[in-house]
This record gives sequence, C-alpha cells and structure tokens, in this order.
Amino acid sequence: MSVADPKVRTAFAEACAIADDSSTALRLRLLVGPSAPELHGLFWEALRNPDDGSPLFTGERILVSRYLTSADWRPVRRRPKGNLRGLIVIANPTDVESYRPGGRALAALNVAAELERAKAGLEGIACAELASGGHASIDELVRQLRDGCDVLYLVCHGALIEGEAWLWLEDKAGRSQRVAASELTQRVRELRNVPALVVLASCQSAGGGDARTSDVGALAALGPGLAEAGVPAVLAMQSDVSIATMAEFMPVFFRELQRDGQIDRAVAAARGAVRGRDDWYVPVLFMRLRGGSLWYKPGFEEGAQLTNWPAVLRQIQNQRWTPILGPGLTDALLGSRREIAQRWAETFHFPMAPHNREDLPQVAEFLAINQKAEIFPQNELISYLRSDLLERYRDEVPEELRERKSSELPADHLSKLISTIGAQRRKHVPAEPFAVLARLPVPIYVTAAQNDLISDALREVGREPRIDFCRWRDNLIDFPTVDADFRPDPKHPLVYHLFGRLEHPESLVLTDSCLQKTTISIFSSE
Repeated sequence: MSVADPKVRTAFAEACAIADDSSTALRLRLLVGPSAPELHGLFWEALRNPDDGSPLFTGERILVSRYLTSADWRPVRRRPKGNLRGLIVIANPTDVESYRPGGRALAALNVAAELERAKAGLEGIACAELASGGHASIDELVRQLRDGCDVLYLVCHGALIEGEAWLWLEDKAGRSQRVAASELTQRVRELRNVPALVVLASCQSAGGGDARTSDVGALAALGPGLAEAGVPAVLAMQSDVSIATMAEFMPVFFRELQRDGQIDRAVAAARGAVRGRDDWYVPVLFMRLRGGSLWYKPGFEEGAQLTNWPAVLRQIQNQRWTPILGPGLTDALLGSRREIAQRWAETFHFPMAPHNREDLPQVAEFLAINQKAEIFPQNELISYLRSDLLERYRDEVPEELRERKSSELPADHLSKLISTIGAQRRKHVPAEPFAVLARLPVPIYVTAAQNDLISDALREVGREPRIDFCRWRDNLIDFPTVDADFRPDPKHPLVYHLFGRLEHPESLVLTDSCLQKTTISIFSSE
C-alpha cells in the first residue's frame, strides 16, 4: 500500500489531527521486519507531505524513529538525569592515513575538536573519555561500558569491505586495531547493562565544509546491529554526510536533548536546523523507547517539588523513619530479577507467554514444578549468581574466593563474594546507594535484598547491625535470631530481610507460592 493511497493519507491526517488536538507530538514508529532488510536502505526520513511537498520530519509535530525487533528481552530502564554517565570514545590510530579502504584514504582526526564537540553536547553528564593515544581499544571500550554507561558517543573511521563493516579503533600502542562491527555488536550484547543511547558520530577529519565523511558505511551498518543487540536508542548516519551538516546538527541535537531528554524530539529539532542542506535527512534514529525519553525527572529534582520532603527529613532526624530497600538497588551489581528470569526461561524452555518470561516468581515456580524439587530455584539462583559474578569480576576477586569445585565451597561463599565486590564499588562510587543509606540515623532497615550489602555498609561507618529474616516456613524457626530483648537504635540497627538470606537457601523467597506464604507470615505475626 502506497503512502499516496487515499486510505493511508486519510488515516495519517486523522492521526496528525488527534496529536494536534491533544498538544502532543505524533510518534511514528517505522517497523521493518527481518525478512525485508533492504527496506532499511530507503531514506524514509526524507518523506514529504503529498499535499504540499514539504518535508514530514523536520519539525516537532511528527517524530519518526525506526523500530527494530530484538531477541534481547532486557527491560529498558531510565535513570534520573543527574545520575547519567557518559563515555566519549575517539579513535585516531597513528597509522590511519596508510589505509585506503575502497580506494579512499583515511585521514587523521582532529581529536581536540571532536572531544570539545562531544563534551559540549554532553555537558551536565559525568563522562569518561577514551580520547585516542592508545586508549580507544575495544577491550577498554567494553570495560568502561561494563562499569556503567548511559550514553556512548563513538567517533572512529570505518569502512565496508566485501560487505563486512569494519571500524578503526586503537591498540595499546596507538596503532590501528581493525574491529568488525559484528564483534563490537556481540560484545555489547554480552553486557549486563547496555547504554541507553549510542551516538555514532561521523568523523571531523582533515576535510571541512562540504567534505564528505568516509565512515558512514560502517557506522550505518553498526547502528541497526546495536539496536538489535538491545541498545534502546541508536543515532547513526545512513549515508555520506558533510562535516558542515554535522557541525550544525550535533549541537542542536544535544541542546534539545538536555531540555527534556526526548531523543526523537531532539533529532527532529536538529534535523529541522539543517533542513537547508542537501543531506538533512541522513541522521537516522533506531529506537525502542516507548516514550522516547532518555531519563526521568524525580519529584525532588530539576525544579519539581516533593511537597512533603521537609516532613521526610524531619522523620529521619527524629529516627522515626524506616527505609524499605527494594531489590532494584543491587541491579547494577547482580543484574535484575527480570534478567535472571529471562535467562532461566531460555535455559529451561519456559512454556508460558513471552511477557511472563520476565516474571521471576512465575519462572521459578515453573522450575520448582518441572524439576520436582521445591528448593531447586534457590540453589540454581546461588549457582547462577556465583558463576556470573566470577566471570564478570574475576580480576577484582581475591584468590581465595575464585572458582573452585562446588562441593568445596562453604555455604557463605556467595555472600562473601558479593560483599567483596560491593566494598570495592563503595570505594569508587561516592553516591553508592548502600553507602548513602548507611549514613542515615535510623534504627531499622527493611530490605528485599538477600545479600549483606546494607549490613556491610553499616559496619564501614562504625555501626553494629543485627540481622534477622522472615520465618515464612516452619523449618526456619530454629535458625539463630536476635535476642528477644533487643531494641534497635542508630548505633545498633536491625536489618530485616523480607525474602531470606543467601546463606540459608531454604529461606530464599523466589516462587509465587513462597511469596504467598511470606505475605501470610508477615500479616499474621504479632
């Protein structure tokens, strides 16, 4: 069906009218199925209004992005703007000018200018830099991403060679390290947490003005690959683009992005700023963010008011406030419950609907029934977390905690492993959540986490926590508990684990039936 078809034009006009009437932009998501990849080669962003011939996507009324299906089931998470972390990578190998892929010589980059442009665009976001000099290698790039990155800004040369996209990164000596785009995509796919936004910026090389970049063939191929690997938003170039166009486009894009975090709106505004140039349609956005937003705005930041914030502070000062710590606080370290559910669902062939694959209690319930062992999910969780942490943090774990035969491991091995890695994070991240919470003068902490990260943080600041957990099943009654006459205070706080502790696998609450028993236990206790 053609876009000029009367039915299509009528439906499109009605959608635009509804958007105008509701004072919200019309978000147009272009889905190209895997069976027709050649359709991505069309310049959809250059579409014009059949009524008057004007470009459709150079304003903020209609926001266009391309949606790619992905086998990655990880949920898209947003963070407050003030917590965002960026990574600027600029690769400029010392021998780059000796390469002539496709007969076109690669030119040395103006690293200082590229870095200035990137830092200006990402102002207000804490950024790490891999700015040439042997730093912009694939291993260092991936290491930085693994440590946490929300926005990746990548500048490098690239080329299509016999249909394969290649990038020119650097080795430790600063010379060329040619990396297949497919390898970078795979390395990103393997990350626990992928960046929320990747900007594949074309190089500002020795040319200028209307000189064309020579890297877009590889970067255009890399963009969809990263999107399919699970990156929620990728801004890439779909054809040769002039340096002058990029010099105008990028500052506007980042300035608009800083306003409200709406990635597709920022792209539309930037595209409108370069509409007078003949390559205005080249920037293309691949996105699977439902609302188009890179971050969310907390109620007590960015000028918004949390009306009862003074009362909350007073309650903390009066020691009459009990923080309840959700499991999400450990996601950066352990991965989320959704991720664990998805991996188990794939490994054990979970037969339910796709949207249930992210529900850990449902998947764990299936495992307990399928394996005919009530405590199987608990033991599987311990085994999974142990192997995953040892793989990701092997170089940071002391020798005595490194992998041995499972039969030789003490019951508290995983707890010690998590505590060791957590202690290292608190040293390097001043605003680490448990370190902040441990400094609050409160007598009781209720936590959904099943590890000792909050207790460790309390000890680090000189407090002496007592630890207990919910006795939701009969065989947990005999485990050691706090003294009956114990009364918590800020110096000796109580840390109460709602869903069990890793040291006692039978106490872990994972399945739907366990959750029901825990709820009954909590509400029936005196």
